Amino acid sequence: MKFTHRALNIFTFWKLPAAWWSGVRVAKISETTCCVQLRLNFFNKNPFKSVFWAVQGMAAELSTGVLLMREIHESDKKVSMLVLQNKAVFTKKARGKIEFVCEQGAEVKKTIALLLQSKQPQTVWLSAVGTDAEGDQVAHFEFEWTLKEKK
Repeated sequence: MKFTHRALNIFTFWKLPAAWWSGVRVAKISETTCCVQLRLNFFNKNPFKSVFWAVQGMAAELSTGVLLMREIHESDKKVSMLVLQNKAVFTKKARGKIEFVCEQGAEVKKTIALLLQSKQPQTVWLSAVGTDAEGDQVAHFEFEWTLKEKK
């Protein structure tokens, strides 16, 4: 699979349909950063006229997971990945267009390198910050990912 935003959105349609139908879309991907966007709509709203917290979680998790997937793909090794735990803080109602950004690609690269060198499972905390169209932070998510090389 190519790691372009278009290819990742097709992947989301087939492998993460709840995220796709909720409007979660990868907007940008690079070695260091992944930006995932969503917009308040009928499928992701809550009774308080903002984006449901779980949809924000899907977008935030995707922004961290895509960086891991990209680096694993680049390594040409088989690696399993799983979220062990997560933390979230909500600072403002998520309305309109929201972007979740993870900028920890360098840390991901180091973690995958250590995993492949040591042959020992690794964990890494990755965070994603969600901001609205005005640039105000709406949420901050942290995910502890566990990684293990498959035999």
